[in-house]
Amino acid sequence: MSAGLDAAAPAAYLSLMATHPSAKDLYERHKRLSLHLEGLGFALDLSRLQASEADLKALEPALHRALEQMAALEKGAIANPDEKRMVGHYWLRAPELAPSDDIREAINLACGQLGTFTTSIHNGSLAPERAKAFRHVLLVGIGGSALGPQLVCDALARSGDPMTVHFVDNTDPDGIDRTLASLGGELPATLTVVVSKSGGTKETRNGMLEVSHAYGAQGLTFGRHAAAITQEGSKLDAVAREQLFLERFPMWDWVGGRTSVMSAVGLVPAALQGIDISELLSGGKEMDEATREPAPICNPAALLAAAWYLCGTGQGHKDMVVVPYKDRLQLLSRYLQQLVMESLGKRDDLDGKCVHQGLTVYGNKGSTDQHAYVQQLLDGPDNFFLTLVEVLRDRSGDEPTLEVEKGITSGDFLSGFLHGTRRALTDRGRESLLITIDQVDARRLGAIIALYERAVGLYATMVNVNAYHQPGVESGKRAAAEVLTLQAQILAWLRARPGESFAAEPLAEAIGSDDPESVMRVLRHLAANPHHGIERTLAVQAAPWDAAYAAKT
Repeated sequence: MSAGLDAAAPAAYLSLMATHPSAKDLYERHKRLSLHLEGLGFALDLSRLQASEADLKALEPALHRALEQMAALEKGAIANPDEKRMVGHYWLRAPELAPSDDIREAINLACGQLGTFTTSIHNGSLAPERAKAFRHVLLVGIGGSALGPQLVCDALARSGDPMTVHFVDNTDPDGIDRTLASLGGELPATLTVVVSKSGGTKETRNGMLEVSHAYGAQGLTFGRHAAAITQEGSKLDAVAREQLFLERFPMWDWVGGRTSVMSAVGLVPAALQGIDISELLSGGKEMDEATREPAPICNPAALLAAAWYLCGTGQGHKDMVVVPYKDRLQLLSRYLQQLVMESLGKRDDLDGKCVHQGLTVYGNKGSTDQHAYVQQLLDGPDNFFLTLVEVLRDRSGDEPTLEVEKGITSGDFLSGFLHGTRRALTDRGRESLLITIDQVDARRLGAIIALYERAVGLYATMVNVNAYHQPGVESGKRAAAEVLTLQAQILAWLRARPGESFAAEPLAEAIGSDDPESVMRVLRHLAANPHHGIERTLAVQAAPWDAAYAAKT
C-alpha cells in the first residue's frame, strides 16, 4: 500500500489546471494522491480533485469519529435509531465478527443451505414438474432485492453458465409480460426466487402473483418451481410454507435491502448462475479489512467519503457521475444510485434538524458516454465530479486478440478514451477521481461493493444522517395506498350507477374528495384499461378535464 497527500492548497490546484499542467506535474501529483492495494488489485487516485493535504487534514477528526462509529456498528451497536436494530452486512462475509453465537450460526447455516440447494438444482435431483432440470432463474424483487443481484449476475455472467438469471423488478404488467416472453417456452424449466423481507412489499407481491398465474396457465404448480428469501414468520414465509416452495432462505432484520447483495438475496441467484460466491465474499472481506484502517489517508473508504464531502462541500452540491469503462459494469451506476441516494438523501439529520442532505448519482458506461453526456461534463455547468472506473484486463482468456489498427486493439482504444476523457476534464478544471481494478471477477466486484457500502456509512456519519432508514420511500408507499383507496371509491360510485356519466370535478365532490386532479388521473387510467369497465367520452375540442366517465352497462 502506498499513500501520500499533496500539500498544495485548492487555489494552487486551480491555478495549475488553468495553466494546462504538464504530464510530469500531473504524474507527481498522482504519486502523492493515490492509494494502492496491490494484493487486491485495486487503486484509488484522487489527484484530479481539488483536495489538498490541508483539506484532508481538516477532515481527519470527522473521519476518525466516523471510523469509530463504524467499528461500534460492527460490534453490534444499534445503527438505526428509528427502527432500533443493528446493521451488520459486514458479518455476511466475516461471520466470526458477528456479536453473538446465534448470528454466526445463522450465517453459516444459510451458507450451507445454499450450497446444498444449488448442488441439488444443478445435478437435477431437485427438478421441476415437467422438465428434466431447471435451466433458468427468475428473481422477483425490487430495489435492493433486485439491483444488487442484477449487478452481480450481469457483471459475472459467462458463456456456459449452468443457469440464466432473469428479473421481474417492478409492478409494470407490460414489463412482466416482456420478461416472461423472453423465456420463450422455458417457463417449465424456470425456478422463480421471490425476495421480500416482510413479504408485504406490494411490487414484489404483485410480481409473484403475476408469475404464479403464468405457471398456472401452463398447468404447472407454482410451489414446485419456487423458492423464497424472506424473514421467518413473514407474509411471504407463510405463502412459501402453504404452497410448499422448494426452499426458504433467511433474511435478517440487521441486513438492509440495499446492503443485502452478499446475503441470500444476492448469493442465491449468483450461485445458481454458477458464480463462485466464495470469491465474492472473499473480496468483500478483504476490502472490509482495508477499510478498517484507522489512518484515513490509508483507508480507501475514508478517502472516498472525504472526496465526496470535499467535492460537494458536505451538502451534495455536486452530482456524482459514475462511468465505468467496462460493459460488465454497466449496472454499477444504477446499483450505486440506490445505495448512495437512498442512504444519504434525508430531510432531517440525527438531531432532528432539517438539512435536506443527499448526493445525486448518475452514469452509464464508457466509451458510450463519449457520445452521450460527456460533452456537457466538459463544456456545461461545473456541477459534478466524475468517478471513472478502469479495468486493466481487456478480456478473459489468453487467446490472441484482434488488432483493429496496427498494434492497437479495441481494448487499447477503450483505455485511450478513458484517459483522454480524464485529461480533457482536467484541462477544463473539472474534478474527477479514478478507481482501477485488475479485472472484473467475483473477488474484485465483492471488493467494490464493500468499498461503497463502507464509504456511504462513513459519509453519513460525517454529515450526521441515518444511512439505514428510508422515510421518504415509506411516505411514497402511504401516498400510493391513498390513491388506490380513492380508486376503489371511484369504481364503487360509478358501478353503482352504470351508464351515468361524471366529469372529474363533480365526481370528486360526490365522493367527498378534495383532490379533483387525482380523481381525474385515476379516471383516465381506469378508462385506458378495458378490464375495469369504465368508458371515457370527450366532446370535440373539449379540454381533457371535461371528459365524462361512466361504468359500462
